[in-house]
Amino acid sequence: MALKKLRKSYEKPKKLWEKSRIEGERKLKDEYGLKNAREVWKMQTILRKIRREARRLLSSKGTDVEERTQKLIKRVNRFLVKKENLTLDDLLSLSIRDVMERRLQTVVYKKHLAKSVRQARQFIAHGHIAVDGVKISSPSYLVKFEQEGKIEWYGHAIQMDAPAEIKKTEENLGAGIADAKEIKEEKADN
Repeated sequence: MALKKLRKSYEKPKKLWEKSRIEGERKLKDEYGLKNAREVWKMQTILRKIRREARRLLSSKGTDVEERTQKLIKRVNRFLVKKENLTLDDLLSLSIRDVMERRLQTVVYKKHLAKSVRQARQFIAHGHIAVDGVKISSPSYLVKFEQEGKIEWYGHAIQMDAPAEIKKTEENLGAGIADAKEIKEEKADN
């Protein structure tokens, strides 16, 4: 049995310590609840591959160009952009936010199954979310448009209501002080 060779699913930036890029990645990490910059790089790599293929198709000639163009447009239509007459120019104008919006973590948050994107990530990682009845434990799973309506709880739903806070009123505080005085008096008598 031959094992599949593991390889990176992302490309590192050319300048690793560029301040403006790091700040931009930090904003994306905070907004979408990502674990680290590597997750941003993975989504950028997906986008970069789509753009690269679109540029190749725009500049190439031949018989199979139209077929390859339709395949690429069909794939992008399933995952990233829900638009009727999508062109290669539209693919070149995609942004990283378009890819981030299609992650399972973001979709779960947008469907109000979680109170925050970080909580959505936790629910997914702990196996509480299913897509079309199948448990998915990867927050970076790209959700197809046809699957978006099929995202649900795996097993039973988790209650997210916060426990009612005990409000301390003047009466409660007064009763607490009176109780404390009685306890002190009892100790003093003994």
